[in-house]
Amino acid sequence: MSEPVDTSTLCLFDVDGTLTAARQVVTPDMDEFLQKLKTRVRVGVVGGSDLVKIKEQLGNDVIQKMDYVFAENGLVAYKNGQLVSIQSIQAHLGEELLQDFINFCLNYLAKIKLPRKRGTFIEFRNGMLNVSPIGRSCSLEERNEFYQLDQKEKIREKFVSVLKEEFKGRGLTFSIGGQISFDVFPDGWDKRYCLNIVEKDKYSTIHFFGDKTKPGGNDYEIYTDPRTIGHEVSSPQDTRRICDELFFS
Repeated sequence: MSEPVDTSTLCLFDVDGTLTAARQVVTPDMDEFLQKLKTRVRVGVVGGSDLVKIKEQLGNDVIQKMDYVFAENGLVAYKNGQLVSIQSIQAHLGEELLQDFINFCLNYLAKIKLPRKRGTFIEFRNGMLNVSPIGRSCSLEERNEFYQLDQKEKIREKFVSVLKEEFKGRGLTFSIGGQISFDVFPDGWDKRYCLNIVEKDKYSTIHFFGDKTKPGGNDYEIYTDPRTIGHEVSSPQDTRRICDELFFS
């Protein structure tokens, strides 16, 4: 007899660095494991990326395969394959603040000298702006090169501290995630946003798995939230090991 699904427990997973290598496609093994996990508990993913990028990494059928898919920190939310809610950053912030912010970023970006610059420096999403000094259209090789440089020279960290000073008191939160960019969104629109949606489903336990759990990382707020049991992971293998111990040992 197989054990019944524990419908009072939810496992929420970050995508990059937690279920997949950074910006890479999920391995068949991990994909299979998530389906196996769904026979024990409810399973959801919460990514900072938009739905297009989450589908690229986890498959076009991800919203059918998972109990929940939260794109853009949950500002675009799917449950059981259906869209349940969507937020709009321009409606929330207003055009004036948005343009001030975008103009300031473009000005700052124009003054940074990097080994390489590509295209799409500011990506406009439903619930956030994603700012990338190298540009999101860089190749994997260029992405890794920038990440190594950023580790040493703190390019993103310095950029964010300038923005925090310039836009102090304007209701913006900044979060560094992934390898080449940082996210900007209204206060409270971090990954905890998805918890407000799952709260209605009255889970007694919510586990969260993420790799950017230090202050300033885009998993930090949900990882430290009293509503979740946070698990810091260093790779998809690490995620699987912890899930095995929790649910299959």
